Amino acid sequence: MYSLSDIQLFSRLSPEYLEEVRQNAIIKNYAKESIVFYEGDSGEYLYILLSGTIKLYKTTPKNTQIQINRFDAPALVGEYACFESQPYPVTCEFVTEGKMALVPFDYILKNLENKQFSLELIKSLTSKIMVLSALIHKETIYSSEAKVAKLLIENVEIFTKLKYNEIASILNLTPETLSRIFKKFKKEQIVKIKTGEHIKILNYEALTEIIDSNKVKNCTDCLAHFKAQLGIK
Repeated sequence: MYSLSDIQLFSRLSPEYLEEVRQNAIIKNYAKESIVFYEGDSGEYLYILLSGTIKLYKTTPKNTQIQINRFDAPALVGEYACFESQPYPVTCEFVTEGKMALVPFDYILKNLENKQFSLELIKSLTSKIMVLSALIHKETIYSSEAKVAKLLIENVEIFTKLKYNEIASILNLTPETLSRIFKKFKKEQIVKIKTGEHIKILNYEALTEIIDSNKVKNCTDCLAHFKAQLGIK
């Protein structure tokens, strides 16, 4: 398990300040598939992931999940709600069992005069913006086949570590769609699945070609389509 000093936000603070943070934090244990907070819940705490893995997702009007991000410890969650005094914009769920430190927003806001503390918070928010930008690009540009091909090239090991339904969730695809794509890739000898579900890429050039040739979806305004999925006007 990680400690507060392992979190970038707190890593350069004095031992005295860290001890003060610990005294103001609430430590909670979570079981696998526990919900930390739901999309729309009023924000009260900055959540610090000390152990385990969580996923953040939005729920569409059709009650399907669009996964925004996935974090392993250590990580911060809830900065937007803290600064904007808004409800949490996503649902946070544990993929594994784990532990969180909950720091009240009032305490965080009170200490923004500490320049290093504020700088690290800004860095954390900036990194989340980059992640959201990458998600929008992926969802509005790449076809289902291209998304799978891109993940295979970038992180083929994930297909061995996670179940198909978890990978489908990361790619915002249905498990049926992911299975169909893999059957197609195997038939065309692009990939090979070995004993133990280990995946070997047989043709990197084919995967690259899939990304290039299928990068434009069949929609006239993909961004508007993605926003509609999320129920955003």
